[in-house]
Amino acid sequence: MHYYVNIIKKLSLYKIYNYNKLLASYFYSKLLKQNYHNALPFALSIEPTTSCNLRCPQCPSGLRQFTRPTGMLDPEMFKKFVLQIKKHVHSLTFYFQGEPYLNPDFLKMVRTASDNNLYTITSTNAHYLNDEVSKQTIQSGLDEIIISIDGTSQETYEQYRVGGQLDKVLAGAQNIIKWKKELKSRKPYVVFQFVAFRSNEHQVKSIKKLGTDMGADFVRIKTAQIYDFENSQGMIPKNEALSRYKKNSSGKWEIKNRLLDQCWRMWQACVITWDGKIVPCCFDKDAKYQLGDLTNSTFKEVWFSEPYHVFRQSILKSRKEIDICTNCTEGTKVWAD
Repeated sequence: MHYYVNIIKKLSLYKIYNYNKLLASYFYSKLLKQNYHNALPFALSIEPTTSCNLRCPQCPSGLRQFTRPTGMLDPEMFKKFVLQIKKHVHSLTFYFQGEPYLNPDFLKMVRTASDNNLYTITSTNAHYLNDEVSKQTIQSGLDEIIISIDGTSQETYEQYRVGGQLDKVLAGAQNIIKWKKELKSRKPYVVFQFVAFRSNEHQVKSIKKLGTDMGADFVRIKTAQIYDFENSQGMIPKNEALSRYKKNSSGKWEIKNRLLDQCWRMWQACVITWDGKIVPCCFDKDAKYQLGDLTNSTFKEVWFSEPYHVFRQSILKSRKEIDICTNCTEGTKVWAD
């Protein structure tokens, strides 16, 4: 109940009005196969840093394989950005690539967003949630924290979270839950997120029990994004319900998504990299499709720009021809039951 109350508190009459305009423009565009957009996004993601302490094998940050620049989000640039978007944006996710807590100004930026009535979310591998940082996290006003726990034993956990230590993750989660109680705070909403692979699918029941026992608010089972899913090398779960891929008639893996020529994300959200580049969504991890730059344009100018119009129109015309869309989950399930 507190979760939904907190979400509603971040709404305003203008945000509701703008969201309805988004819906109308999206369905109008789908119907006519012609981009029409007259509203601003309801949700955004921003990247605190590209740096990460782990080496996860399906992550450009973990593999150290970015072709774009790496670095840290500047808090002064962030403040200017928040002033531009606070009227219409409801939810701001502090995550794209990298580990957010490696940015020394991360929690200050969360506080800035919270003070401007934005619903704030982050995703973390929890290795930096020591006692003091956990206390500061509660005090920052963070609304939701997603803690990645992809195994209930060190042996299983480290098969994907290479270089990680499960005991640190669990200690960090305990610190967050402890300080919520100590400070009598209803925030953040604590989510244990378990990304399902073949190596850990046997622990789905045990992660749900672990989350309940530790006091997490929710345990989420997420299907894994595999880059080279045609040659998965045993990463795709045997249980098809835990996978976003299936075998076709020729025995090859393919994404379950039908990839219809539509995408709600292109109308209601986008992603901002640490250096201010605006990209269409989280599947553009290398920022190949840069639609604008906040260092020389306002957000509104980019959102309604010609490059954005052309990109949305290309989605409506033939989504399958856009490389970042071919492994996309928009239009299919990401969360397993």
